[in-house]
Amino acid sequence: MHLLPSSAAARERAPGRGSPRLTRNVVPGVHRLEHAHVNCYLLDDAQGITIVDAALPATWRHVPAALDAIGRIPSDVRAVVLTHAHFDHLGFARRIRTAWGVPILGHALEQPIASHPYRYAHESPRFGSALRHVSGAAIIARMAAAGALMVPGVDDLEPIAPGTELDLPGRPRVVFTPGHTFGHCALHLPAADAVLTGDALVTLDPYTGARGPRLVSRDATADSAAALDALDALDELDASVLLPGHGEPWRDGVRAATAAARRAGVH
Repeated sequence: MHLLPSSAAARERAPGRGSPRLTRNVVPGVHRLEHAHVNCYLLDDAQGITIVDAALPATWRHVPAALDAIGRIPSDVRAVVLTHAHFDHLGFARRIRTAWGVPILGHALEQPIASHPYRYAHESPRFGSALRHVSGAAIIARMAAAGALMVPGVDDLEPIAPGTELDLPGRPRVVFTPGHTFGHCALHLPAADAVLTGDALVTLDPYTGARGPRLVSRDATADSAAALDALDALDELDASVLLPGHGEPWRDGVRAATAAARRAGVH
């Protein structure tokens, strides 16, 4: 596994490609594993590890190396928490549950997608934007090469409730941010002054290739009006750092990010 330099600036300049990148302590106690333009995060504290989002199927083979790089072993992983159950966040969920006995948590409204990863609501034709944008097509191709079109479903998600703090490593607080999917949740980490936004707000739209704070294309968004409204819930968090499902961390505060996303609009 390629480990980037310790400088945060150097880490966040490096472009995402098909190879995995581990950024240790992107904020204190949170490690970012990026593979094929999809992020998953490892919340690390004395209780063990919580993995947030299960990325793509091929990401699975890089998880043991990531754990080893931060001085952890598979038995330290307590749970996988899904911000939402789209195929590019569900990728290795079934595998880690089967191989390591790790529970998979998510909002109850995500269960239909988790069970059937390609039956999700979207406002525009799937991958239509990628067909119109060269950079988006390249990103989708890398995701497909990492197994995006072969994600197995997961039944029996353990439900998470908005407004609660999960009794898991990192103590993430569940923030309901529906719109991208009907049960999408962000995870607030008050001690780290950060929020894991999933796809409620990203800094890279994998369908268009556009960068900077924004919503994901209508190709993969269930209700864009609700997704815009969900930015209000992020504004209430007053976090300095946003850790998105796609793209680089944003370190200029949540309100600047949501304002930029509103200006960017819906595509």
